[in-house]
Amino acid sequence: MLTVALAAAIQIAVHARAVQPGELVVLAITLPEHRERIKVRAFGHDIAAFALSDREWQALVGVDLDTKPGPYAVTIDAGAGLAATETLTVAAKTFPTRRLTVDEDFVTPPPSVQERIERDSQLLASTWQHPAAERLWSAPFVRPVPQAANSRFGTRSIFNGKPRNPHGGADFLSPAGTPIHAPAGGRVAVARDLYFSGNTVVIDHGLGVFSMLAHLSSIGVHEGDRVDAGQVVGLVGATGRVTGPHLHWAVRANGARVDPLSVLTLLGQR
Repeated sequence: MLTVALAAAIQIAVHARAVQPGELVVLAITLPEHRERIKVRAFGHDIAAFALSDREWQALVGVDLDTKPGPYAVTIDAGAGLAATETLTVAAKTFPTRRLTVDEDFVTPPPSVQERIERDSQLLASTWQHPAAERLWSAPFVRPVPQAANSRFGTRSIFNGKPRNPHGGADFLSPAGTPIHAPAGGRVAVARDLYFSGNTVVIDHGLGVFSMLAHLSSIGVHEGDRVDAGQVVGLVGATGRVTGPHLHWAVRANGARVDPLSVLTLLGQR
């Protein structure tokens, strides 16, 4: 884990496995005096910060998968002239390529399902844009299944010889029927069958952080339900665009696609 202290009137510590595309960066912010709220902005987005104590705050910054290498300003504004600007320098990262063979209808979908695909896309886009304004998790993040990840986040995917979007999550080669646990507390924003991801549960953890759990054989929660970390939300399956049973876990942090394993490293149980 990389830890860097940044000197300013506002003290900032940057915690990350690395500052690269697809990584979560945790900003630990210490103010010289109490404030009711602070504003954080990074990578062109307002980042929701939350108080840990009277003067200590934290903000979760995602470095999106498509972020280009280079310096990016991070600004902290606590009001009344109390502010700081620092730089995160994103390093380049090379992702591997995988070639998979799946049902051709999931590579070049027929016209009959185009309307459904568009509805699914609009649903997810709206979900990412409307997170809960408060933090809905308190306990550390947990692994949704016990098995290790067997497919790397960010891998460039070629399905049936055709390039498609990079792999935006981590895959866990879990047997069909394995219970899937909520990675953290939150509200169920989506619990339904989607064309590409099959039976899907999206949990809104609040403050712009979401977990997407895909390809389930069955869903054990309903949209609007509140869930706790570790609660079973469904079972591993092989629905949607898959080559076999597994769990696909994807995380969004303030609009950025980040590796779930970086979330476990920084926010998981110590």
